[in-house]
Amino acid sequence: MTSSARATRRRGLVGLAVAIPLTLSVGVGAVAAPSGDAPDNQGKPPTHSQAGGVAWDTAPVEARVKRILLKEGEKFKDLNGNNKLDPYEDWREHVDVRVADLVGQMTLEEKAGLMLIDTLNAECIDGDVASVSATGLDYIDNQNMHRLIFRNVVSDEAVCGAPGGGFQASTRLTPADAATFMNRVQEVSEGTRLGIPVLYKSNARNHIDPQARAGINESAGAFSAFPKEAGIAAAALGEQALATGEATDGDMSVVDDFAGVMADEWASIGLRGMYGYMADLSTEPRWYRTHETFTEDADLGANIMGELVETLQGPVGADGNSLSPETAVALTMKHFPGGGPQELGLDPHYAFGKTQVYPGDAFGYHLKPFEAAIEAGVSSIMPYYGVPMDVSYEGIDYDEVGMAFSDQIVNGLLREQMGFAGYVNSDTGIINDRAWGFEEATIPERVAAAINGGTDTLSGFHDVATITDLVADGLVSEERVTLAAERLLAPMFEMGLFENPYVDPEVATATVGNDENRATALDLQRRSAVLLQNTEVDGDTLLPLETGSSLYVLGNVSAATAQEYGYDVTDGNTADPADRPSAEGSDAAVISVTVNNTGTGAYRSNDPATGLNEDDLSPIVWDGALGLDGQSPYGAADACVAYGASSCTDNGLRFGGSYPWESSILDFTGMAEAQSWTITPSLDTIQAVMDEVGAENVVLDVYFRQPYVLDEASGLRDAGAILANFGSTDRALLDVLSGEFAPQGRLPFALPASRLAVEEQYSDLPGYEETADGALFPYGFGLTYDS
Repeated sequence: MTSSARATRRRGLVGLAVAIPLTLSVGVGAVAAPSGDAPDNQGKPPTHSQAGGVAWDTAPVEARVKRILLKEGEKFKDLNGNNKLDPYEDWREHVDVRVADLVGQMTLEEKAGLMLIDTLNAECIDGDVASVSATGLDYIDNQNMHRLIFRNVVSDEAVCGAPGGGFQASTRLTPADAATFMNRVQEVSEGTRLGIPVLYKSNARNHIDPQARAGINESAGAFSAFPKEAGIAAAALGEQALATGEATDGDMSVVDDFAGVMADEWASIGLRGMYGYMADLSTEPRWYRTHETFTEDADLGANIMGELVETLQGPVGADGNSLSPETAVALTMKHFPGGGPQELGLDPHYAFGKTQVYPGDAFGYHLKPFEAAIEAGVSSIMPYYGVPMDVSYEGIDYDEVGMAFSDQIVNGLLREQMGFAGYVNSDTGIINDRAWGFEEATIPERVAAAINGGTDTLSGFHDVATITDLVADGLVSEERVTLAAERLLAPMFEMGLFENPYVDPEVATATVGNDENRATALDLQRRSAVLLQNTEVDGDTLLPLETGSSLYVLGNVSAATAQEYGYDVTDGNTADPADRPSAEGSDAAVISVTVNNTGTGAYRSNDPATGLNEDDLSPIVWDGALGLDGQSPYGAADACVAYGASSCTDNGLRFGGSYPWESSILDFTGMAEAQSWTITPSLDTIQAVMDEVGAENVVLDVYFRQPYVLDEASGLRDAGAILANFGSTDRALLDVLSGEFAPQGRLPFALPASRLAVEEQYSDLPGYEETADGALFPYGFGLTYDS
């Protein structure tokens, strides 16, 4: 589907959502419009009045709390209830005029409230899963908040969970419930003094992820499930290779297919903002957030970021902005200036992973995807928690403080050098939990540092009085708060949220996970599969599998699904591994392999058994923080140990990853013996099946959540065929194995040849050229079947 066709389709969906309520609103709430001269444009919007090159002839206005004003045959919302048409209520006015008028009517508290964003999930109250909690009323009515984060899983069936939950929301909503909840929140927001709407955001949802982590990404649930981000990139490289014979920077039609489905599904429930996508590059294989990145290649990453912005936000206008009433989802691209080069792959969600390093002097390489996003008109950018270590770029020596606190990074590099004009949204928790470089500062001091450093909205923070008190104390100027308010309001005007933020639950039901969208997702799963090995024996290859052959299946592949393809199937998946039938006698065995981090919930920073275990010392040295001296246990850097805080930041390692002392263990032999890695099926079981049926008759399908090492000692390299997947269903897999679909994906990142290569590689450089063992499979590699 082309971009123009998809935009037309979205207009149809929105039109269906507003047609009936609009009629009701006018009939019930209409009042006489104030008299006044017609504007010079005779009632037509000025060019770029809504930015992005889109101007309304007639706005689809819907009001549920405030009244509708009629003026010259057009409808407007009386958002401040003064019974006259103010410039900010007039959708015919230029966005700059509307912003200036609204900001001029706002109190300091109302402007400061725009700078806050925090989680507000639907709660189940009296059996209603789409209820707005007392917390929500406080956020909107008292804290003056108009940006919120949605973390409920949207599923085919509703689940009434426990109240509260934050990141760990247990209440599940159907698509219609989600739309109803969003509408109710918008009604509360419309009822505030100035009627400012809400922009709801979420982390990624449309991906197959067997280990989704709250605060990182959300389970797909009812949404159409595509491969993980690396799978989108693998498919894009494959399409390019089919057309040109080379896999370099990708065919963006694949990204358009994916983002078009996402756009329709998110917009249908009223979810109009995203914490994403990640423009970070997967140059550090040990970084557990590699599974959220698209690629190690900056050029491919830049192309993908540009395409995502264009498809989800819209084409960029002459003013450099791509937001308009046609925008489905406004993006907050993250994590500036590139969160990939984490020292030892340790993530700065954790106190032991604060440091970001550039041993290959490739700081500028990681900026390329952000440059493309800015050029495409991205709405917002999120700096990361990490601290740049000993970084000098284009004559600037960067201070060793968290990126969101750095005036040099945000105001200097992002705004002045790279020309970003949108708003800066901090990552969640920089104030209370992850203020790296400001560990000993007070909460108000951290807030002041972030705001004065260029951050416009503070994620995970909801205390408006902290900001207003800073203004009263002269630590933050009211002019700075006003500037943030202007930046934060403009996208909401540009997207038409002031006119109509409401959606139709019936449209949500018809859109989320519908047959057409799921067919697109399944097709992309097929196209993302990368054939790494297909050994020829006696002039023949194992794949594609012969129709009617006997097949042994193990792991994440269903025997029932395999039988549908005409195979005589033996199911090796048993509740008790001791009951597993032998694969001996089968023509081939298909083993689908996943690797997860497990057991890390037991980690405690101040526990001698884990965080303070003297047998596991962190080699990281940073003079700017306590506990990172190169000779202390990993838990020594946590605030509860280093600074006497009452609670520990890193307990439970809830954001994912292995134990920090096991981050370099990416080889299958090592992971099988590690404390915090689990291979499913176990390596012992995989090896046993290979012995039973013969290694040359085994198909390994490996989910590469990270660039794992198919080490020689594991025996996995001896398999007759090896496929890489990045999140796939067994049906997509069997379409490839059976030959119904020839594999065409290409690797979006290189796979290291050994654990030594993992340890020797430079965190900021793609590939493994600087290592002794190099790559087993290089970037862009992929095989297919002979015709």
